[in-house]
Amino acid sequence: MRGARESKTERARNLRSASTDAEGALWYRLRGRRLNGYKFVRQEPIGPYTVEFICREHRRVIEGGGGQHANSQTDAVRDKWLIDHKYRVLRFWNNEISGNLAGVLETILTALAEAPPHPDR
Repeated sequence: MRGARESKTERARNLRSASTDAEGALWYRLRGRRLNGYKFVRQEPIGPYTVEFICREHRRVIEGGGGQHANSQTDAVRDKWLIDHKYRVLRFWNNEISGNLAGVLETILTALAEAPPHPDR
């Protein structure tokens, strides 16, 4: 049983070290409760997936990506699984994060304010 967890942890570590510039810029603004005191973690294993950023208290997942994610069936299946497990997903394009970080952060804050903390928390 421990082996499965170690492999997920190793995958998360690898993803953290290979983050894009846009992910790095967004993480800099989310980490350490810098966004209005909300706590985020990055590259978090959830079920069979690893999400880029998550505010666990509000079960809000933040995903960034490039063109490879456009009309991706894999992403649609992943999002459905997350939604079915009571997570809410926000997706942003890397160029949107790079070119309009303030707008992206405002969208995240609005989404967090609209969603009360999850009852399990």
